[in-house]
Amino acid sequence: MTLLTSFAFPGRLAWRQLVYDRTKLIAATCGVLFATVLVFMQMGFKDALYASAASAPMKMAGDLFLMHKQTEAMWRPVRFNRTELMRTLAHPQVAQAYPLYMSLAQFKNPATQTKRTLMVYGYDPDAAILDVPEIKAKQGILRLKDTVLFDEASRPEFGPVRQLLAEGKDSTEINDYKIKIIDTFRLGVSFAADGNVVTSELNFLRIFPFRTADEIDLGIIRLVPGADVKTVQAALKERLNKNTSLFTYDELVRFEQLYWENMTPIGFIFGFGTIMGLVVGMVIVYQILFTDITNHLNEFATLKAMGYKHAYFIKVVFASAFYLAVLGFVPGYILSIGLYKVAESAIYIPMPMTDTKVMTVFLFILSMCATAGMLAMRKLKAANPADMF
Repeated sequence: MTLLTSFAFPGRLAWRQLVYDRTKLIAATCGVLFATVLVFMQMGFKDALYASAASAPMKMAGDLFLMHKQTEAMWRPVRFNRTELMRTLAHPQVAQAYPLYMSLAQFKNPATQTKRTLMVYGYDPDAAILDVPEIKAKQGILRLKDTVLFDEASRPEFGPVRQLLAEGKDSTEINDYKIKIIDTFRLGVSFAADGNVVTSELNFLRIFPFRTADEIDLGIIRLVPGADVKTVQAALKERLNKNTSLFTYDELVRFEQLYWENMTPIGFIFGFGTIMGLVVGMVIVYQILFTDITNHLNEFATLKAMGYKHAYFIKVVFASAFYLAVLGFVPGYILSIGLYKVAESAIYIPMPMTDTKVMTVFLFILSMCATAGMLAMRKLKAANPADMF
């Protein structure tokens, strides 16, 4: 008997047992479906959180990034002296060093006059710190006094800015300071800021009059072509003040993600929700398999008396767990795609359904059902042929 044949018979028996009681099959499938949707949604929200947290760092055009050591995340930076950034220019492989100013501010909706908090980025427009085509195309106009670019991917509570610009209504206020919106760009919102605005460093200091040019939030360093980033990073760390941190591009992105993962309860909440979904699904599948084994205990005992080994019954239970995993996962996956679209329209943060995520969730669900099957198999030991007499 081949390996395929040895598994075919247990699989056939497992399937017939499942479809024999349609009510229990539907209940088990719904349990697996619920766990699938919950895990998909928890992973989707968590991925959206990390993606939004790194949306700004991922657009930064630089090789090394300097910030104060006490900075926990870019959206709440601790300022440091600009001279610390300028010291990096002493290294022969440092080509350019630019300061970036960031701060949350109150943006007045041009249509409703209500105020809402967004992030304001200020820097030298010629530096092209943010690698966004719409910003690069307008960098010359940003030098004009009291002009800004508005992120059209911001939440709608900031107003229909693009429509208002088409109507010639381009004036509003940030921190009660009158500004002119010259155009829009697309960066994306995050859990920290519902919108973004880009302007020149001089305009930034006008919007935030309590700030000075000497106190910066982030330093962007570009190296000469061919320079080894890690080598220059190590050399600069020896020269710079110990109160500063120097990151590579990948380290900066990961730094932002780690803040939301470790320094806030959000990462724990999403992880805990995933675990609870798996536990609930496992309990439901376990109850179905355990009840199924109990109801057919005499039949299993008869098969044992006929010479079937215990390994055969293990295959039957695992085949049942596999069928339940597939039957619950497929509709759960389809439902999750629709829920992702609904969530994206509500939170304005992308939630992509990647192949890696699909495979990961399926393995989670399959492991959940397999674990439930292992727990339910303990009842098989009670299938003693002697009990029939």
